[in-house]
Amino acid sequence: MSPRDLNDAGLSPLAVRGLTVAYGAQPVLQGVDMTTVPGAMTAIIGPNGAGKSTLLKACLGVVKPLSGQVSAWGQPTSRQRDRIAYVPQRASVDWDFPTRVIDVVLMGMYRQLGLLGRVRARHFKQAQDCLTRVGMQDFADRQIGQLSGGQQQRVFLARALAQEADLYLLDEPFAGVDAATESAIIAVLHGLRDAGKTVVAVHHDLSTVPAYFDRVFLINRTAQAEGPVDVAFTPETLQATYGGRVHV
Repeated sequence: MSPRDLNDAGLSPLAVRGLTVAYGAQPVLQGVDMTTVPGAMTAIIGPNGAGKSTLLKACLGVVKPLSGQVSAWGQPTSRQRDRIAYVPQRASVDWDFPTRVIDVVLMGMYRQLGLLGRVRARHFKQAQDCLTRVGMQDFADRQIGQLSGGQQQRVFLARALAQEADLYLLDEPFAGVDAATESAIIAVLHGLRDAGKTVVAVHHDLSTVPAYFDRVFLINRTAQAEGPVDVAFTPETLQATYGGRVHV
């Protein structure tokens, strides 16, 4: 066990306490508590407008909360950013930006490259290896805007892999992708989990939750339920989260 692993022992990779966020006068999250488990895949699920994406952005410091605390391995997330990788929603990315696939992946190595951003042969090899892991090795020189939605999602996952993080936060990684891409992405995420990494993903397809994830966090502005899938993912918790009849 490495010194870092020893220091992390018993600490949550991402812990949220009393998080409240508002956009103007409109509350989005109210007093949310969440605790992730090391080496597990957690799905954040809830209806549209429940605050799922806002929760991730607040954890990353992109959105400033009104109150509450977020920590990573017992420290403020700002001190652990080199250990956290983030894959945003595809809709939030400017796909017209003129850059190649390989350059997008290299952006994930900015801490390795330093201020001068000097890219060496080993960096290109590492980026190519990450593309291979997501099945995009033959598209390295393609313009990112020329790819399909599923291919773009794979490239952004490759960029996250290049960061060599310990915690991966993904905002709807399966939205708008084909079945082959979804299978490829979940295989990579399961591989990360099996390697001891922690994965947290906003997810919308309730039918795949038991097959894809170990734990769930149900939210509708406030936390509704949290725990292992076989305990927390029940008709009762889904009813409380979504209201009305929910069929899985």
